[in-house]
Amino acid sequence: MTENAQQQPASNPELPTQYAPAEVEGKLYERWVERGYFAADPKSEKPPYTIVIPPPNVTGSLHLGHAFEHTLIDALTRRKRMQGYETLWQPGMDHAGIATQNVVERELAKEGKSRHDLGREAFVERVWQWKAESGGQISGQMRRLGDGVDWSRERFTMDEGLSQAVQTIFKRLYDDELIYRAERIINWCPRCLTAISDIEVEYQDDEGELVSIRYGEGDASIVVATTRAETMLGDTAVAVHPDDERYAHLVGTEIELPLTGRRIPVVADTHVDPEFGTGAVKVTPAHDPNDFEIGQRHGLPNLAIMDEHAVITAHGPFQGLDRLEARSTIVGALRAEGRIVAEKRPYTHSVGHCSRCKTTIEPRLSMQWWVKVGPLAQAAGDAVRDGRVNIHPKEMESRYFGWVDNLHDWCISRQLWWGHRIPVWYGPNGEVVCVGPDEQPPTGEGWTQDTDVLDTWFSSGLWPFSTLGWPEQTESLEKFYPNAVLVTGYDILFFWVARMMMFGLYAMDGTPPFHTIALHGMVRDQFGKKMSKSFGNAVNPLDWMDTYGSDAVRFTLARGANPGVDVPIGEDWVQASRNFANKIWNATRFALMNGATVEGELPPTEQLSAADRWILSRLNATVAEVDAYYEDYQFSKLSDALYHFAWDEVFDWYVELSKTTYFAGGEQARVSGRVLGEVLDVTLRLLHPIVPFVTETLWTTLTGKESVVIADWPGDSGFRDAAAEREIELVQRVVTEVRRFRSDQGLQPGQKVPARLTLDGTALAPHEAAIRQLLRLQPEGEGFSATATLPVAGATVALDLSGTIDVGAERKRLAKDLAAAEKEKAQAQAKLGNEAFLAKAPDNVVDKIRTRLAKAEEDIARITAQLNSLPEA
Repeated sequence: MTENAQQQPASNPELPTQYAPAEVEGKLYERWVERGYFAADPKSEKPPYTIVIPPPNVTGSLHLGHAFEHTLIDALTRRKRMQGYETLWQPGMDHAGIATQNVVERELAKEGKSRHDLGREAFVERVWQWKAESGGQISGQMRRLGDGVDWSRERFTMDEGLSQAVQTIFKRLYDDELIYRAERIINWCPRCLTAISDIEVEYQDDEGELVSIRYGEGDASIVVATTRAETMLGDTAVAVHPDDERYAHLVGTEIELPLTGRRIPVVADTHVDPEFGTGAVKVTPAHDPNDFEIGQRHGLPNLAIMDEHAVITAHGPFQGLDRLEARSTIVGALRAEGRIVAEKRPYTHSVGHCSRCKTTIEPRLSMQWWVKVGPLAQAAGDAVRDGRVNIHPKEMESRYFGWVDNLHDWCISRQLWWGHRIPVWYGPNGEVVCVGPDEQPPTGEGWTQDTDVLDTWFSSGLWPFSTLGWPEQTESLEKFYPNAVLVTGYDILFFWVARMMMFGLYAMDGTPPFHTIALHGMVRDQFGKKMSKSFGNAVNPLDWMDTYGSDAVRFTLARGANPGVDVPIGEDWVQASRNFANKIWNATRFALMNGATVEGELPPTEQLSAADRWILSRLNATVAEVDAYYEDYQFSKLSDALYHFAWDEVFDWYVELSKTTYFAGGEQARVSGRVLGEVLDVTLRLLHPIVPFVTETLWTTLTGKESVVIADWPGDSGFRDAAAEREIELVQRVVTEVRRFRSDQGLQPGQKVPARLTLDGTALAPHEAAIRQLLRLQPEGEGFSATATLPVAGATVALDLSGTIDVGAERKRLAKDLAAAEKEKAQAQAKLGNEAFLAKAPDNVVDKIRTRLAKAEEDIARITAQLNSLPEA
């Protein structure tokens, strides 16, 4: 990179009168990429700073959640780049096994074909073709947002290098007996025809039915309740609690299972809650995870009664029925036999659905591949406990421990064709061979490879090191591993984050994949409701970018980002952020037109006015404040600090305070122009990580240098001037109080009013011209009559309002407002003086009443002062 000091600013730099984001954003981004600003060099001697992108699905497009997360990551990496770090933001995409296979299968269906018509090899080729033609549109959308990723390093979880990493770690885990094959209950999607992970199951309240069924006869009968009556065909026991005396005489006996002609045992198991329902549960080990565990403890047979399409396979009159058809048919048959004791319909209960196709999932006993997570999860927990990894915010630690300390073994096999195929071969005589990436698979008659592929989370769990070339010991791996921080949503803390922790510690000799896990919340609408197409409140961030610019969207998202907390967002807020970008543009344009410059050294302190010293003091305080917020991932607070410093202190106060100096010309105008240039230079650099496009245009125009992307991050010089800050605060108090008074009198902001200012003996005396300019106060002139006098900050401002207001009407209005404020004060005091009320009222209610009292007292003082300032009518 070149130091950006090649050229000097033009003598009269010009900017268009209005900022047009659409005309500059795309060109600026391509320029940044072409110049290699985002490229990370492993040979660099700079300290590394690495963040990986949470890889979006190859089928995906940019949504507000992506835009939010990417804005935060981009802000972090842009700042670190400016601070002198060799910064890598690693991009890439996930192959998204189920989602991508579904997309291509839908395309085939339009042609009247299925994947089976093509065969596995041709289908996989078709998916690769789809990826080349249609996949990855999110990459272009990331450019729209301004993502400063190193595109030369873009990776895909199915590319050659990452596939080698997947095969390598599978082999190592297998050899260490941490991967095994076993028959267990899994989440099964009858539509996608595959096992799915817990994170791919979405639970929602569905209306169904709860039926109570009598098993057995007379004293040897038990009533059980179920929402899935069809599974009774696979019951192999009824379970009761060992201490439940109601059923003690039946434990160890057998009772008749209706409709089947089979008899099943009654077993005692502590899993049963004797207080829930009848205290007895039906046990279907092949179709329920809890029942499977009961079955294992009691040696019960596993009787599967459905196929992969959720069609009944049990012999009898229900064979061939879909599970839902079978449910109603079986209930009817039980009712005909007098076995239905009670029916509750509708019965609302939580039901799991496939997140991809929304089909109701079916617990199913299946032979699958598993990761033994015990030792891996222990290591993942220890890395946080011993401080090698910090979770931010810290209160999220308990949720992390609650997950990793109770992890069940992880089902990693999927019955798909698109994905990393499991590298295991089966021989003709029962041989099982796991093949590493550098090994030849066994050949000969009877040898076949496992048909399943790996869970997508398996490959994305390797992301922090596989993207850097692992298992090869590359320069990039040595330089950029581990990551500095992982920025991701708390919703996948348990899934992606935990898997990266387990795999990173295992593969990288105990070195965790990142030092810090910074968790953010979910983007919601302005009312706090989850965004969803079905709710009609989903927003395409590209639409907002088109209308308001990418900077406006980014600033809105960053300003709402409190660690671990959900983020409400509405279009009005984006519009307000657009207004902020326009304010930055217009104020910088005004400054450039009036002598703001970065040329030469800052003048010595003795040449600076109080306003100059005040703004430089506030500037350095803001630098320190913003740095502290960045280190604590407080994006909302740092954005607010920048907003109020830029808009309020720089543009609304310092620029206005300095106008009289600019217009007067001379040496003091030159000094203030240099100070304003310094302030704008630093402010634009501070703002750049959040709003990169507008700041790039303004900063390069102001400084004449190459790019703010590679500029130095501002440092706190340590300059503070408490006296100047107190002096300007007095000016602000005078201006604010008089402005409020003018507003209360109904005067227009630009309306000029004759005034006498008595400032002698105060720190305000040197600022009379600026105060008059800010308040639109004319000299008193002949015939001046002080109809209103305002004492403020040790000074007096006398105003001649004759001819501008009706004093009698104004006194009448103020008297009415004063009476209302006194009534409010009396009511609040009465409640706060009532001991019985205080003893019963919640703290938040009492606090609200105290706030009302303080507000009423403030209003009384303000209105009384206004009345006293008016002449008698």
